[in-house]
Amino acid sequence: MNLKKFYKYIDLNYYSATPKYLQLANAITKAIDEGKLTKGDMLPSINELSYEFEISRDTAEKGYKHLKNIGILSSVAGKGYFVKDTEVDNQLKILMLFNKLSPHKKVIYDSFVANITPTAAIDFFIYNNDFAVFKRILSARIDNYTHYLVMPHFKDGGENAYELLNSIPKHKLIVVDKLIPGITGDFAAVYQNFEKDIYNALEKALPLLSKYHTMKIVCLEYAIYPKEIVKGFLNFCRQYAFNYVVIKDLHSATIEAGDVFITHMENDLVELIEKILASNLQVGKEVGVISYNESPLKRIILNGITTISTDFQQMGERAAKAVLEKSTTREEMPFNLNLRASL
Repeated sequence: MNLKKFYKYIDLNYYSATPKYLQLANAITKAIDEGKLTKGDMLPSINELSYEFEISRDTAEKGYKHLKNIGILSSVAGKGYFVKDTEVDNQLKILMLFNKLSPHKKVIYDSFVANITPTAAIDFFIYNNDFAVFKRILSARIDNYTHYLVMPHFKDGGENAYELLNSIPKHKLIVVDKLIPGITGDFAAVYQNFEKDIYNALEKALPLLSKYHTMKIVCLEYAIYPKEIVKGFLNFCRQYAFNYVVIKDLHSATIEAGDVFITHMENDLVELIEKILASNLQVGKEVGVISYNESPLKRIILNGITTISTDFQQMGERAAKAVLEKSTTREEMPFNLNLRASL
């Protein structure tokens, strides 16, 4: 086929978090869906594709092989790849919009992809907690997808995010991780109840917390975290008569016997552990440590770090299930307390 004509169908966004091989596969699928590519059309060689779009041969080949695996392309030795099947009318086209790609957010992404149909076309963007970027990405693509998987966490400016989300047909919307007020209609959600979850987790830990007198939660000035966490923390401390401190600057924070620290960010946990080790206080007896979000390393560090965490793999599975079953159910994810030696 005419290569110049083919290249016009391929639009690779080098700023997108979607892997380039998937962008390539999605663009070819879209061209087939729109009738620009027809059954039997030969595609450019891997070398030609690699040169034209300045991508590696591995990336180009991976894109072709992905489409071959789902039955859209086929190949002939010595000739290359060609369009085998044009029946892609019912293909899922999903926009995933995450605030960041932390280790546990990657678990959600990987789990969702593993549980969605392999023919789904997924575009993945990260907006770095910036509402202006969130709005720009979503507004430019508001009519392009069958489903919108949105994780709404904002540093500032997101007070009216619900208005933008309300412009999405509700049967296409899946809200993940955080449910924000103001979204109307029947839409799917798989979310954490941050205020209730930390309160209930700390309540379960009361027998071990009773040996401490002051609870300190690390919420640095520049950090992005759900404000509901602090609200639930304060409610617990007041209910059970603990002294409490919200730490905005960990570097200057003091560590004393009888303190329990709660960290939300991984970097804060590392700095806190360094400070505790320098203090010569014994973790789990004189000083307590609780960390958000379970990970394999936390089972080992300091003979085990107590964690409070939801099941992020299950969150991804449930989000995929909502898409596949066309569900509009809002599901609050269970929250787990993992007691270990640090408390």
